[in-house]
Amino acid sequence: MSLTDTSRRDFIKVSAAAGGGLLLGVTWLTSCKQDTQLESPLPMPASWKEMSAYVKIGDTGRVTIFSPNPEIGQNVKTSMPMILAEELDVDWKDVIVQQAGLDTDNYTRQVAGGSQSIRQGWLPLRKAGAAVRAMLLMAAAEVWETQTTDLTTALGKVYHPDGRVLGYGQLASIAAAYDPPEDPPLKDLADFKIIGTGKENVDLHAIVTGAPLYGIDTYREGMLYAVIKRPPAHGKSLKSYDDSAARTVKGIVDVVQMQDKIAVLATSTWPAIKASKLLSATYTDDDPLENSEQHSKMLQEMISKPSASPRRDDGDIESAMAQADEILERSYEAPFLPHNPLEPMNFYADVTDEKVELHGPIQTPEWQLNRIAEALSRPKEDISIGMTRMGGGFGRRLYGNFVMEAALLSDQVRKPIQLLWTREDDMTEGPFRPASAYRIRAAIKDNSLSGYHITGAGYGMRNACRERFWPTGCIENYRVESHNLDSNIPTGAWRAPVTNFLAFAEQTFFDELAEKMKLDAVQLRLDLLEKFDVSLQEEVDYDPEPMRRVIEVARDRSSWNERGNRHLGFSCYFSHNSYVAEVAEAIIKDDIPQITKVWCVVDCGIVINPKGAINQVEGGIIDGIGHAMYGDLRFTDGAADVRNFDSFRLIRMSEIPEIDVHFIPSDKDPTGLGEPTLPPAGAAVANALYSATGTRIYNQPYVKKVVG
Repeated sequence: MSLTDTSRRDFIKVSAAAGGGLLLGVTWLTSCKQDTQLESPLPMPASWKEMSAYVKIGDTGRVTIFSPNPEIGQNVKTSMPMILAEELDVDWKDVIVQQAGLDTDNYTRQVAGGSQSIRQGWLPLRKAGAAVRAMLLMAAAEVWETQTTDLTTALGKVYHPDGRVLGYGQLASIAAAYDPPEDPPLKDLADFKIIGTGKENVDLHAIVTGAPLYGIDTYREGMLYAVIKRPPAHGKSLKSYDDSAARTVKGIVDVVQMQDKIAVLATSTWPAIKASKLLSATYTDDDPLENSEQHSKMLQEMISKPSASPRRDDGDIESAMAQADEILERSYEAPFLPHNPLEPMNFYADVTDEKVELHGPIQTPEWQLNRIAEALSRPKEDISIGMTRMGGGFGRRLYGNFVMEAALLSDQVRKPIQLLWTREDDMTEGPFRPASAYRIRAAIKDNSLSGYHITGAGYGMRNACRERFWPTGCIENYRVESHNLDSNIPTGAWRAPVTNFLAFAEQTFFDELAEKMKLDAVQLRLDLLEKFDVSLQEEVDYDPEPMRRVIEVARDRSSWNERGNRHLGFSCYFSHNSYVAEVAEAIIKDDIPQITKVWCVVDCGIVINPKGAINQVEGGIIDGIGHAMYGDLRFTDGAADVRNFDSFRLIRMSEIPEIDVHFIPSDKDPTGLGEPTLPPAGAAVANALYSATGTRIYNQPYVKKVVG
């Protein structure tokens, strides 16, 4: 938009002083509740001007930034706005962060999964902030009748070379009339003032004070609470039920059937839960009722078989094995695991003839909107999804069966409902981390690794291996095979899918391989990286140089080469575009092995918020250790053997080791961080426990092999 005539320029000057102006952006932004944030020297505005779907600026200069992606504890609600605020050139103290709802017109990839939020949002968020800053510069240039190149910005103000200053609040109404530039200039990395500095979680005050923030806190006047009774085992379906006892509970409004489930609606959660337990139901066996013994037997059979076609087959693995001086072969196995986020599944739904309002904790809002539009035969335009903060996800909230249940139930009863899963529902219904197994064979010739053959198998795993990850390209004769097994036990992504156990299998195998070859475990990995075939660089996802760097730094920070009698275990892994090396230290105390410290070195590109990044690293390590040590879920006749935390062992506060975190300085774009520190954790611990106890661990959980 061009503003050139005198009358228009005069209008701009008056408007700048008055703080009035035009609006640009989506209208729903004005209805969002303002989040509590750090105290600011600037007062709260009397009016706001919407600059884009990401930003609105108040007449006092305070800025609201809308965070587009779901927040599951990975800190994107803080770090994504930091990226935008950096390019906008505002004072972080004057920023208010709000969670955006699903908006497919203005945002892309509103997903929390694959550790991709920051990686995918890095450039779009920078451009969004830079575009609004450019609009503000254009407005100031019009007011001062000068060129934008003559002006500078800092801390929410535009500066003229002669000393004049205009705050963003004064310019917002004028700037909102401009079309945002498509390719605005971005800051040099050296000029960053917000990115790279530690910022507190923007929801911290609400979290510690118990303010309504999570999906389970959702409340609407007149809504009902719903709890669903489900078939007691996978493979069973509902035949009939008797709800007479359930209906006697005070507060019960209705009991309705939903396919092979029974929903109880009540005025609060407790009567709904109580009544659901009083329902009497009979079930039929539609599918085979599976057992963990059968699962294990099938996994072991599959990893002993060749696949129809290898996923990778470099060199001549058969010749390498035939000519080997020695072959090391080992098998590894892991059970199904529940996700167990602290906040159980829940969702609010209100389906009417006019609209479908959905609100709650979901990692894939757009996917759920599309599914519900199809299920209800409603146009997508009728459906809105508001996103709340989530009390954990770990992949579970990628799958919105609870969202679908809420929408279908509200549609059936035509009342607003808040659906709540109990802890028992959460732990036994699934989807689960797939049970999986690996067989690894290594050919040793002249005390050198001459061949490597890995076969993986898992339930509901399209690829149980990662043929584009290390050690691909470092071993001349190299074969990767994978098998997928079917089951009526539902499976899905679990934090760091596939690699959460694959890394354990491979990294403990390399530790044992180094011992057999009488080589240092760290040096073996470095030696293999030196053999990387650069002609294969396009066929792999990792770069050997940053992998080498994290290994060497972890070695040095842990004083690996001077470990003496300390019991240390090493592991390294590349996943989610990031490189991680970890060293764990074990001791024996009162005849019980304990993990006392973990050194972790990460190369994840530019670190946006060091405080949040450290939390992610530590959380991934603790999660990895805890589930490797104790996580176990077994099935008998299709039913999970454990139903709540009284029987499902989690890591305890007293068992969490000291964690030393180091980030490799980088000027590369950010990569993933929510998941990459989990895969190598289990292997580092297993290798440390071997040093301390002399016992090799091949299966998870470790507690079955090593007392802890």
